[in-house]
Formats: sequence, C-alpha cells, structure tokens
Amino acid sequence: MLYQLTKLKVIDRRLCINIFAFCIILIFVYMTTVFLFALWLKDNSIVDVAYGLAFILLGWAGLLVFGSGHTRQWLIVMLVTIWGLRLAVHIFLRKQGEGEDFRYRQWRESWGKTFVWRSFLQVFMLQGTVIFLVALPVLLVLNDPGGRIALVDLVGVAVWMAGFGFEAIGDWQLLQFKRNPANQGKIIRHGLWRYTRHPNYFGEAVLWWGIFLIAIDARYGIVAIISPLLIDFLLLKVSGIPMLEGKYEDNPEFIAYKARTNALFPWLPKTGGRHE
Repeated sequence: MLYQLTKLKVIDRRLCINIFAFCIILIFVYMTTVFLFALWLKDNSIVDVAYGLAFILLGWAGLLVFGSGHTRQWLIVMLVTIWGLRLAVHIFLRKQGEGEDFRYRQWRESWGKTFVWRSFLQVFMLQGTVIFLVALPVLLVLNDPGGRIALVDLVGVAVWMAGFGFEAIGDWQLLQFKRNPANQGKIIRHGLWRYTRHPNYFGEAVLWWGIFLIAIDARYGIVAIISPLLIDFLLLKVSGIPMLEGKYEDNPEFIAYKARTNALFPWLPKTGGRHE
C-alpha cells in the first residue's frame, strides 16, 4: 500500500513537470513559427493576432494530453477559447489596410542590423514567456483541477463575463469609430470610452481575475495569481496604457480627454468640457 502511494506521488510529480515542459516546448515551436511568418510578411505585429490563438492552442492541447475530463478543466478551456478567438479576430480585422503597427515599425527602424535576432528574442520569445505566465491558471487546472465546482467558480465565471463583455463592447465601439472616415485623427469619447480611456484594457484585466478565481481550487491554485497581476502590470506600466498614450501626448483633444477621464477604472467624467 505504501509502495503504491509513493508510486502515485512520483507519477504526480512527473505529470506536474511534464505538463509545464510540454507547454513551454509548444509555445517555443508556435512562436518560432509565427516569427518566421512575420519575417516573410515583414510585419511583426501579427504577433498580436497570434497572442490570443496561443492560449487556445495551449488549452486544447493540454486538455487532450493531460485532461481528466473534470468540469473545471472544460470550463476554463472554453472560457479562454471564447476570449482568445474573439481577440484574435478583432485584432485581425483592425489590422486590415493598416500595415505594421506603429510600435513594431519604430522598433524595426531603431534596431537596424540587429532587427532579426532582437525581434526573435524581444518580441516573439518575450511574448511567449508572457503567454506562459498568463496561462498559468489554465495549466494548473489541467494539471490537477481540484474538487467539485463550487461557488467561487460561479463567481469567477460572473467576473469573467463582466470583463469579457466590457472588453468586447469597448473594442467594437472603437472599431466602428475608426471605420468612419469623418473620425480620422479624432479621439473616441462616447459609449464606454466616456467613462474610461481604456475600457478594453479594463475588461481584459477583469476577465483574468475571473479566470484566477476559477483556478484557485486547483492544486497550487494560489500560484495562478501571477496571471492577473502580470496583466495589470503590463497594462498599467509597460505595453498597454503608457505605450499607446505616448502616441497622443501632443494631441490637444487627447490632453483634454485625459484630464477628465479615468485611465482604467470606469467612472463618471470629471466636470468641465463637452462630451459626445
């Protein structure tokens, strides 16, 4: 009996190692393939389309190879699939006719002769690392889903739905705004954008807290908190708000909009000025 228990523990430890090693290898192969495709297209911004699809790949590959059929595993993979597919389609549609995103164009110009290897490491491999860390809740649930579905899972789904809805509506409003030629060079200030300068980022942050709540009952589930914390940090301090708003820092309309509208958390606009 003791031998059997020890054997099970060894198998469990190997499984824990294998699922993470499996996903690291899968991410490396996937991101290398995307990198080669980007070189061919001369457009590194396709990595943004690949980002959401990577989570779908990890989720379903992990479920097929390591899944036990637990409801929590199916739930978290389905939620991530819905989110990743919508995000990828949205970014793909947004890119049509625009060419390479301004951030990647700037790096292409500034990196010069080192562009190829710096792109591979600083864009694609770095993105792959972020994907792995953000996907931790999914991987932990696939490794060991924990007990039965409980109230915290339902709360997590509700939080995910709120965040997903906020992100999807915000993205749709911005896409419709940009498609109108009369709005060229203007700043969107209606809909959800009246209450936050980045409703899509707010929704993104919220939905990953929902994913974390679903994962918390998994074995070592508390480790999954790395995912929403990293998302919040990136959006607030690195590649989200700072990089995007830097593009508009000399725009008088944006300066006025920024002065009366919260950066992330939705709230009523500060008094003063006209809102559309």
